[in-house]
Amino acid sequence: MTDRALAVVRAGALTTVQDLGRPGHAHLGVPRSGALDAPAAALVNRLVGNRPGAAVLETTLTGCAVRPRSDVTVAVGGAPCAVTVDGRPAAWGAPVRVPAGALLEAGPARAGVRSYLGVCGGIAVEPVLGSRSTDLLSGLGPVPLTDGAVLPLGTPGGPPARVDAAPQPAPPAELVLRVTPGPRDDWFTGRALREFTSRTYRVSAASNRIGLRTEGPALERARSGELPSEGMVLGAVQVPPDGRPVVFLADHPTTGGYPVIAVVRSADLPAAAQAVPGTPVRFVAVRRR
Repeated sequence: MTDRALAVVRAGALTTVQDLGRPGHAHLGVPRSGALDAPAAALVNRLVGNRPGAAVLETTLTGCAVRPRSDVTVAVGGAPCAVTVDGRPAAWGAPVRVPAGALLEAGPARAGVRSYLGVCGGIAVEPVLGSRSTDLLSGLGPVPLTDGAVLPLGTPGGPPARVDAAPQPAPPAELVLRVTPGPRDDWFTGRALREFTSRTYRVSAASNRIGLRTEGPALERARSGELPSEGMVLGAVQVPPDGRPVVFLADHPTTGGYPVIAVVRSADLPAAAQAVPGTPVRFVAVRRR
């Protein structure tokens, strides 16, 4: 019987298994999780013939290296990086056939933060609450990859895409996030509200899958004290006591007591996943739908 599995040779700085996540469990205190750059994850799945919800590997900055135990078709997308098979250059953003026992390496990101490795059949670790995603906040799902780990693969589905290369958006040189004001914008002074949507922030190196932290002008409150804990949504822009906005990403807490000044449009969040530390950030207010 064919041994359909990947052996992890180099796990990288932080490589996790991700799929579409586990939405709908906030009442249990469980974040939605899932791939931060969902379009990039969906694209590598399409390239290798997987269904959209198949689990992929999400790398962070330094890439990873794996060795399949059977012949597989793979695709690497998201943050641009060098792709090699047994040391020989291979295509990025296109299906690549990897023989059993060969070393597939996705190198460090040349731009952006997170690359995605899709494999025909998907990563078939055991699902938890309907998802195979690693959740760094709650600890649900498989642990981040370690050297020597072995990941099972599912049964291949359709044929790989017949393309030489698939176009993908470049990581942002400037991150523009459209925001709907509120629900707690009344906790801030008029000057703070103007600064929030007129000044430029920068992505902090302290950002992670839980939230994109920013550096820049502190936002002054009009009220003192703290809110009782209330529900938090994906894209919520929470302002902690230091006054610097934090954009909640896929592994965000489901409740929080700091005021939310605005909520980022979901369509803008994939770019946030690829914004390297130091990237300029602008918040642009848009009308409620």
